Amino acid sequence: MSNNMFSNAITNNTNIPVLAGAMNAAMLRARVTANNIANVNTPGYERVDVSFEEQLRNALDKTRLQGTRTDGGHVPIGRLNLEEVGPTAYKPYDPTQPSGVNNVDIDTEMAKLAETQIMFKYMNAYAQGVFNKLNAAIQARPIQQ
Repeated sequence: MSNNMFSNAITNNTNIPVLAGAMNAAMLRARVTANNIANVNTPGYERVDVSFEEQLRNALDKTRLQGTRTDGGHVPIGRLNLEEVGPTAYKPYDPTQPSGVNNVDIDTEMAKLAETQIMFKYMNAYAQGVFNKLNAAIQARPIQQ
């Protein structure tokens, strides 16, 4: 089996691409949240958030129609392919100013940062388990639990 065939087998038959996307989303969310925290006292600063989970949920929903694009200029219809799902930073509409200076609430941002760290740590441990199983399979040895 060539390296390309092996790589495609791993990509197409495991949840590694979804896990990689989720880890990328967590990293972006951590950077965005840290930036929000750094600007908590900046007058007029607008907080930034990250969207990913809803896109992923829609891409995984097999009940939704999935269109096929035959040209790069065509508008995508239906659910996205998993390869097309990625995190997006955006400024949510939020006219409140909980800090009195801007729309950043330090308590909310700190909680979001802690949640992101926990999720990333879990995803890292899960990815390590997936790769340990693949390594065991390649070496034809029992999987360590």
